[in-house]
Amino acid sequence: MSGARWSIVALVAITVVAALVGFVWLPSAHGDFTAKGVWDMICRAAGVPGKWGDGSAPAKVVRSTSVVLDAAMQKAGSEQSIGRGATLALNCTMCHGAKGVSRADTPNLAGQYPEVIVKQLIDYRSSDRESSVMKALAASLSDADIRDLAAYYASLPKPRNVPVTDMSAVPALVRVGAPMRNIAPCASCHGGIERKPGAPWMESMPKEYLVTELNAFARGTRRNDALAQMRNMARSLTPQEIDEVATFYARASDAGEK
Repeated sequence: MSGARWSIVALVAITVVAALVGFVWLPSAHGDFTAKGVWDMICRAAGVPGKWGDGSAPAKVVRSTSVVLDAAMQKAGSEQSIGRGATLALNCTMCHGAKGVSRADTPNLAGQYPEVIVKQLIDYRSSDRESSVMKALAASLSDADIRDLAAYYASLPKPRNVPVTDMSAVPALVRVGAPMRNIAPCASCHGGIERKPGAPWMESMPKEYLVTELNAFARGTRRNDALAQMRNMARSLTPQEIDEVATFYARASDAGEK
């Protein structure tokens, strides 16, 4: 028999063996296999499950926030709105400072983007963000009050960190994120590269506050981030990474100066 014929015989034999393995042996290796035709055997050989899901009801979706951000929330407030907000803010000075700069490990509000303050106050009022103190204070605020407070705090000068001159001092998570873990750079949402509406200004925030909130996102005890973007990011961070990011944003600042 010529070499060409041997090649043909060998090819036919390999094809038969492959068919037996693919259509008989591999499908039967699945415990739930029942032959229903050639197509079913092909799917089972490829590892396709016999059924999708366990037949249970889909998990209940827990609302994270009722706030829908829009461009109007980002506009600067009028002088009248800022004045009314300044009066309302007298109730906030004990924790957030007379000029919106905290000395009590609570967030700085001076210069904060107005839509951020609007969203967080509404979330506190509706219990989408937990805090017994803030819920009690926000409960009596009308939508107009919340807009006025946001206008007032947004009008104050931001506390500024000492500028970074050595980029190697900037944590990788802030600069480039962690692409292999699907973590975007902090600066892509919180400023430095780009700003995402609703993402707060982070510079000079108290370190303890940042550590506490990142851990709350990681544990899922804080869940007022729409689409769980912060929870998905924070749960992938190590304690060391959380500390590095918090330390960077809380570095020495010239509070209250532009």
